[in-house]
Amino acid sequence: MSQSRRSPRARILPHELWRGIHETARSDAFGGILLLVATVAALVLANSPAAGWYEALRDFRFGFSELHLELSVGSWAADGLLAIFFFVVGLELKEEFVAGKLRDPRKAALPIAAAVGGVVVPAVIFLAVNAASGPEVMRGWAIPTATDIAFAVAVLAVVGRFLPPALRVFLLTLAIVDDLIAITIIALAYTESIEVQWLLLALLPLGLFALAVQRGIRAWWLLVPLAFVTWALVHASGVHATVAGVVLGFTVPVVATARAKVQVRTDPDGSPVYDGLAAHFADRWGLVATLFAVPVFAFFSAGVAIGGLDGLRSALADPVTVGIMAGLVLGKPIGILGVTFALTRLPSLALDRSLRWPDLVGMSFVAGIGFTVSLLVGELAFVGTQIPMAHVKIGVLAGSLLAALVGGALLAGRNRRARGTAEHVG
Repeated sequence: MSQSRRSPRARILPHELWRGIHETARSDAFGGILLLVATVAALVLANSPAAGWYEALRDFRFGFSELHLELSVGSWAADGLLAIFFFVVGLELKEEFVAGKLRDPRKAALPIAAAVGGVVVPAVIFLAVNAASGPEVMRGWAIPTATDIAFAVAVLAVVGRFLPPALRVFLLTLAIVDDLIAITIIALAYTESIEVQWLLLALLPLGLFALAVQRGIRAWWLLVPLAFVTWALVHASGVHATVAGVVLGFTVPVVATARAKVQVRTDPDGSPVYDGLAAHFADRWGLVATLFAVPVFAFFSAGVAIGGLDGLRSALADPVTVGIMAGLVLGKPIGILGVTFALTRLPSLALDRSLRWPDLVGMSFVAGIGFTVSLLVGELAFVGTQIPMAHVKIGVLAGSLLAALVGGALLAGRNRRARGTAEHVG
């Protein structure tokens, strides 16, 4: 067919193509798939003839020793790139507390309390399994307490298209609060010593960053250097640098003001509609976290040399591995469901009318996908110890996989039933 006879609708304009790519990249399923690809690639490389190349790349060091920033590639990914992810988490947390699901205490009470139960019970199970293992092992109590937002929401997006929207809201709220608890644990439990002078110095660029965003300044050439200096000084202080990402996110205004606003659309009458900078930054930097930061971290953290069947048997016989798996697969659903059931017995609290307990059971298993934050906490807990990191990673990966399979299967069954009901009604 000649160019002149081609239908105009057959051509995709550049802005339409970019819009489609942007929407795909923002989807929950795409983020989970990308994370899965990075994880599988790391596992394949770590257990192949290319293992030496993979380990050399992961352990290659570069940076500035004067600023305590001569780090390995893997450490740059864990300390640096994950700070971008936690910056987005900080933005989302502030949005939820100021204008979102966490603004109304009564609506937020159930998922918040469920998140606490989903942290406490896995930690107790890990400690119980490792009660006779000594204080060094006990440092890993927080490993199975995390929920990986990207993976968990991706599973729900893939298998739960016909499930009530309130289930996704419950899972998101739970996972966001879970991340806040995880950040607090990292800051308090896994900070060995604090160099106060560096922490005080970090307040200067942090204050300038906050002043800039409050005035509506969005220039990357100003904000990125201020954020990097803040991150570097927090890192030098001994506090895990991902905490800097959350604090930076908390400084960004949520509500549109006369200065700090971004036009997002135009009403039918032609009047502009504005949004705050938090939503704008979350949209932009969320893509960076989804497409780059988290997958790169997964690539360098998930690569564990299993050592064949003998290595796998050895890991599964280790109480550390068993404690992590039990915490994720059993502790998460027991904690989430137990607290939710107990609180719904109170007259002032009730589940959303569209939710059913079988939906929550499947969701609670999906919340046992620890992965990203669990791997990070595992590295922080056992750095410099004799605990085999391979066993920690196998526990996190196996526990997360099992939780995803069980939760995904339960939700898929519920989804088929909901789909059948919708088609029958239609």
